[in-house]
Amino acid sequence: MTTIPEAPESTSPKGEYIDAGKAINHSQLSSLKHSAPNVTKGIDYERILKARTAEPQNWITYYGAYDGQRHSLLDQINTDNVKKLKVAWIHQASSTGLIASTSTYAFEACPLVVDGIMFVTGWDGFLWALDATTGEQLWRYKHAVPFDITLCCANVNRGCAVANGKVYMVTQNAQLLCLNATNGEKIWHKAIGDVRAGESASLAPLVIKDTLITGSAGGEYGVRGHIDCWDLETGDHKWRTYTVPKPGEPGSETWPADGEAWARGGGNHWVTGTYDPELNLYFAGTGNPGPDFDGEVREGDNLYTDSVVALDVDSGEIKWHYQFTPHDLWDYDSTMEMTLFERDGKKLLAHFDKNGYMFVLDRTNGELQHVTPFVDRIDWGVITRDGKVTPRKYPEKEGEPVHFFPGPAGAKEWTHAAYNPNHDLFYVPVADVGATATRRRREFKEGMPYWGAAVEVDIDNMAGSVSAFDSHGEEKWRYRMDMPMAASILSTAGNLVFAGKPTGEFMAFHAETGEKLWEFQCGSGHHSSPMTYTVDGKQYIAVPVGWGGWLEGIIPGMSAQGHGASLIAFELSD
Repeated sequence: MTTIPEAPESTSPKGEYIDAGKAINHSQLSSLKHSAPNVTKGIDYERILKARTAEPQNWITYYGAYDGQRHSLLDQINTDNVKKLKVAWIHQASSTGLIASTSTYAFEACPLVVDGIMFVTGWDGFLWALDATTGEQLWRYKHAVPFDITLCCANVNRGCAVANGKVYMVTQNAQLLCLNATNGEKIWHKAIGDVRAGESASLAPLVIKDTLITGSAGGEYGVRGHIDCWDLETGDHKWRTYTVPKPGEPGSETWPADGEAWARGGGNHWVTGTYDPELNLYFAGTGNPGPDFDGEVREGDNLYTDSVVALDVDSGEIKWHYQFTPHDLWDYDSTMEMTLFERDGKKLLAHFDKNGYMFVLDRTNGELQHVTPFVDRIDWGVITRDGKVTPRKYPEKEGEPVHFFPGPAGAKEWTHAAYNPNHDLFYVPVADVGATATRRRREFKEGMPYWGAAVEVDIDNMAGSVSAFDSHGEEKWRYRMDMPMAASILSTAGNLVFAGKPTGEFMAFHAETGEKLWEFQCGSGHHSSPMTYTVDGKQYIAVPVGWGGWLEGIIPGMSAQGHGASLIAFELSD
């Protein structure tokens, strides 16, 4: 853990609340100024702790609760009436004009709802406040992101946080913003990374106690990953923990003793973590080591990349870690959710990794309980029940192509599984697609991609599924598809599971049997996180739609799919 001074203000262009009554430059979009009720004023740590049970009508934090289960207690929409779902409203968010970096105009976010007001982020520094019953825009914020910088990986954002009358978001050019939740006006602004070195940010911040947790992105640019903690009110920097140790720190022996491989080692935390208030631990997933694929320049296990690190929230100290893919040669980030649950009185953590294996750990100390595969085709290597990893196929020789399963997008990309504790079932968006990698040595240059191979993801011979596994790793049902899944799952107490396909279908399944009960064509592919809420006694299911992001790595054969950029809410017909 390293403490650093307050991060300097960015020299990049700064965003502004967009008000039609003010002069605006050509890069901004005019909109009618409105305001939202001050619903987030009472959001604090105590309310987030009790979020799922005390106010299931709301969705006030990224996963719906600190445990990452993405399970709602709402049951007005259930297996008996789900066929009556209809569109309640559509918020069309497409934009025109100059867009920074590579953009697909597509959502990758999970909306938040507080007492009838929805907050949702988009690409290129957008944040909207909407009436959750009509989709009407109450206000919109646009952060100006530099046009002349290309950052990893696509121009996306996964969500925001709310507390104390404020809304918080990060931006692609590594900024942390605090906005007034009633009108979108900026309160303060902090730099959380060096955009010139290739650092970026895309995760939804997480409010814990009186602080905010963020993480960096950009592992493909040879940066050193870090996790940061900020004061909610002032933005003062509390602590920074680097996910790659420097020489002399614990774990540094897993990097070359000479040179600066550690300084460009990756391990970024680019998806929101989970939190156990009793243990006071934040469980952060970390990304691939740099450079991807080329392991000769970084001999060793490369801690703490491709790992979960358990951080003390008050100090940032790493209390324990578990590495899912030591010395990663396949681009198998482990950033996706660390789901917290209990079994037989034991505090556990479940993780579905890009490498194709489901891990269950004791979250008090990181000890492996069991590991099982969750996808059909795995030939990159074998992980035995005791957690030992044996690589089998990887880009070993310069210029020699190697094909392996799963490909670099993984058997499950960043999009999230859900867990229903009543059934002890995890619902997983599975991708079964391979790739060919040809190793190519690259010299490190700051601000340039540090990518150790040419990669081609298969455009045929692919499959996917929504699969249900119990906490022991036994598959209970599977809904098969002819393409990989690339969107998050939602579980509800109505005994339902919701999931979206790359081809645009939004589906509801019976949580116990996997029977498909309902389907709606949304007009664009799904690569976001659905959620649910109620207002005035009426339950809604909301899903951001838009086919975008790192398409060439996920399903390159569908890159021409209509991108879209809509937020669709469903309700029961009368």
